Amino acid sequence: MKRELLTGNRAAALGALLARVDYLPAFPITPQTEIIETIGAWIEDGKMDCRMVTMESEHSMITAAGAAAVTGVRVFSATSSQGLLYGTEMLYTVAGWRAPFVLVNVSRGLSAPITLEPDHNDIMAVRDCGFLQVHCATCQEVLDSMIMAYRLAEDEKVRLPVIVNFDGFYLSFTREPVEVPTPDAVDSFLPPFDPGSIRFRANEPLSEGVAVLGGAAYSYFRYEAHLASEQGIEVFEKIAAEFSDCFGRSYGVLETYKSEDAEFTFVMIGSFATKAKDAVDRLRDVGWSIGLVRPRLLRPFPKEAIAKALKNKKGVAVIDQNLAAGLGGVLYTELSSVLYNQKGAPDVLLSFIGGLGGRDITPEDFYQIAAVTRKAVEDGETPPPRLLYSEEELLEVRKLQSVARAARQTRGGGK
Repeated sequence: MKRELLTGNRAAALGALLARVDYLPAFPITPQTEIIETIGAWIEDGKMDCRMVTMESEHSMITAAGAAAVTGVRVFSATSSQGLLYGTEMLYTVAGWRAPFVLVNVSRGLSAPITLEPDHNDIMAVRDCGFLQVHCATCQEVLDSMIMAYRLAEDEKVRLPVIVNFDGFYLSFTREPVEVPTPDAVDSFLPPFDPGSIRFRANEPLSEGVAVLGGAAYSYFRYEAHLASEQGIEVFEKIAAEFSDCFGRSYGVLETYKSEDAEFTFVMIGSFATKAKDAVDRLRDVGWSIGLVRPRLLRPFPKEAIAKALKNKKGVAVIDQNLAAGLGGVLYTELSSVLYNQKGAPDVLLSFIGGLGGRDITPEDFYQIAAVTRKAVEDGETPPPRLLYSEEELLEVRKLQSVARAARQTRGGGK
């Protein structure tokens, strides 16, 4: 094992290399393009034995990935933001095929207005498509999750595609020290894909048509996929234990940081959770009993683990880097459904929305969140969801609006 400085994108590419991926259908989109460029260079140099094909769209890319996976080859692809949504139709389709492959999504805010920076509306929009979802907070976790994701997708109890998700720019182009396992070590942990009962073979041409099914048959197959997804929790925990034995790094369905004895807890996903850890340390230094809970698995949703981690907490602050228009934060809503009517549920569960379009969540934001949560506990009231936004930011937007109005008036006056 050696240590290298890697971007999140290069860590994902290296995960595909170490997993000995056979086929890569690709389509470029910022900020994931570096993954495909890196793998393309390795293929050209003879470092990686993989067939890469540039498709005409993400829709075709995901179709090709699913079709290849059901022939028994190991498949990888990557996308981001609008690309993920463009291929959404086929996400549902290939999950229905029970096609086991790994897709990286490098999260980026959705239009409109346009941004290149990250939030989680893209990945939240496809949380019910049938793919399992693993969310990463560091470049090390990106590499390790790639390797584990193939074991998860290809397990006979699961046989579903997996999305490995990480934040654009904050991880995709950020270099961090990463422990890189040797190919032999990865081979011992991740054996070649055993297609088992898969019927399609490249050397045995076969065509099949999918009939239009009635509600009874459709319900059966959809529910079977749901049950397979739920099996993913048990399978993931088993894989994580083996991974820890092989490589010395542990990954549960949740990451808990100083939360076991905490009265107050932050809950969030993604790379900004590392900022929350720093805030926890600083708040602990001045006497706060506070911690962090970060779900790694979003699908299947680790309901029991979350309920256990948040049991008997006084106040829980859920920080969503997404906004479901007309509803609020998605993670907050899902946590509310899990904790509803649970014995030992937190006294107060609060919703905060921040980090939209790449907006930073500052240390001061975390301190404010903690203070609002403690006050809510003291008052015995739950305030409405709060957008993390400063007066200075609002003033800047108002200035831009004034400039735009003046420009429109000038153009109108010149006509």
